[in-house]
Amino acid sequence: MAETMGDRKLLILYGSQTGTAQDVAEKISREAKRRHFSTRVMSLDSYTVANLLQEELVIFVCATTGQGDPPDNMKLFWRFILRKNLPSTSLLNLKYAVLGLGDSSYQKFNVIAKKLFKRIQQLGGESLVPVGLADDQHDLGPDAVVYPWLNSLWNCVLGLYPIPSGLEIIPSHVRPPPRYNVIYSNKGADLSDFRLGNHGDNVYSQSNPFYARLMSNDRVTSEDHFQDVRLVRLDIQGSNISFSPGDVVLLAPQNSQETVNEFIQHMKLSPDTLFSLQQNDPDIPLPTTLPDVCTVEYLLQHYMDINSVPRRSFFELLVYFADNELEKEKLEDFCTAEGQEEVYSYCNRVKRTILEVLQDFPHTSANIPFEYLFDVVPQLQPRSFSIASSLQAHPGEIQILMAVVQYRTKLFRPRRGVCSTWLAGLDPSQGVHVPIWVKRGTISFPKDSATPVIMVGPGTGCAPFRSFIQERSSNLIPGNILYFGCRNKDKDFFCESEWTSLVERGLLTLYTAFSRDQDDKVYVQHRIQESSEALWNLLDKHNAYFYIAGNAKRMPDDVRDALKAAVQKYGGKTAVEADKYLLQLDQKKRYQAETWS
Repeated sequence: MAETMGDRKLLILYGSQTGTAQDVAEKISREAKRRHFSTRVMSLDSYTVANLLQEELVIFVCATTGQGDPPDNMKLFWRFILRKNLPSTSLLNLKYAVLGLGDSSYQKFNVIAKKLFKRIQQLGGESLVPVGLADDQHDLGPDAVVYPWLNSLWNCVLGLYPIPSGLEIIPSHVRPPPRYNVIYSNKGADLSDFRLGNHGDNVYSQSNPFYARLMSNDRVTSEDHFQDVRLVRLDIQGSNISFSPGDVVLLAPQNSQETVNEFIQHMKLSPDTLFSLQQNDPDIPLPTTLPDVCTVEYLLQHYMDINSVPRRSFFELLVYFADNELEKEKLEDFCTAEGQEEVYSYCNRVKRTILEVLQDFPHTSANIPFEYLFDVVPQLQPRSFSIASSLQAHPGEIQILMAVVQYRTKLFRPRRGVCSTWLAGLDPSQGVHVPIWVKRGTISFPKDSATPVIMVGPGTGCAPFRSFIQERSSNLIPGNILYFGCRNKDKDFFCESEWTSLVERGLLTLYTAFSRDQDDKVYVQHRIQESSEALWNLLDKHNAYFYIAGNAKRMPDDVRDALKAAVQKYGGKTAVEADKYLLQLDQKKRYQAETWS
């Protein structure tokens, strides 16, 4: 039997930005283990891509981010797999499947999954099933595609790799072993040292962040404005961190003390209990972001995403611990295809958190052994922000513009963003440090200082443009055109004095749209319409670059439509020709958009 099992190796590679693709990859792994496969789950960038030549069976799960970009943890893999010099016979041994996680409200819906599927086929891979294209916009979310796709995948895989004789599929009601073994310890844990101990090199990452001193986190909207936006300044002196305009800083956030205390109380844990983890499965490495000896409180504050909205896999795991009839019945309903609308109403629509769900199922949560929390509760993900400052203008620091997320749903408690609430609540005078690392952004600016740059950045979308404008202004380079939009001139015009001064010095052309300062709402696209002749002149005669960044579903399309109208009117083009012209700008990287929902 050992020989037969040895052939049953499955590799699951994921590219994940928010953790959903990772969650799905781990679900596939659990399903595979029930079918007696030896499985490994890895992010695409932590996998040595040359080893793909030796693999027989691989499932790719990948998200698409921004405007058709690969997630951060698959960028290196992506660059390699697209290399023109790879022979078309490279992956002849490979049988593969690709599942994409996307959002059809974006123009480039699931484009990474589609391209990856095609590329592996070009390199000789044999696809098992058609590419799966899950959609966040579906009434039932991505699961509406994921689950039927998985059923057809397993039918195909078991046709090629039948269950070894004498074995059968482990029933889904049999609880899988925990991800890790927990060893309780009496040894003291020096967590302060762990938190501030950079490991001696300057390659900062999630497992080795730089602890930047918080210099300030000043509110830049008026006190009577509904939205609290902060300009956060972080001291990076001595780190050797460098960045360019358009780059992104990632922060490792912390859960609020209030929710940590509630979780500890509800789960009847002791905050000071010391433990360490041991591998329970040779294919699952230990977490790199926890100290060797850890307290329960540290784990819940820094590692477990107790305030996230649970995914379907959370309920599937919870069922294993349900012995109360009412709770068990409800949880089993939540795991069926028919129950997904109810899950959506119960969780997603009102943004109910994992902590709140556990409180709603007290009998079940009382049965969860501590070691299974690592299976049930996902890992707290880093948050990324466009850097809003330039090293030339502000040496030794990184600045970000951050909206503090707080809103109400039908639930009694207001919903609060984990990272923004934590960061806004820190007091710079207390000498606090924030774990950060920097990554290349998806926006890249032209190197030629003679190139005019048109930037459309309403709200906090102006962040990467502030960085670029500061960089150019420090070198007295003009040709910077910014369209900035917000609600009111007196309430949320963040950088008014900074930009007004640059306008007076001839280094910036500024168009503003204050949507609520008059009866008719005025947005950035209206300002583009009003200045469309000058815009066309910059694009046509001066090879200008055009950028959009911001938090809105409709804004990028409205801006593109306004630009298209300018190309038609002043470039004398038909609608089809104008589309083609914008596509050419896109391909030459002269039209770039970075948007988020």
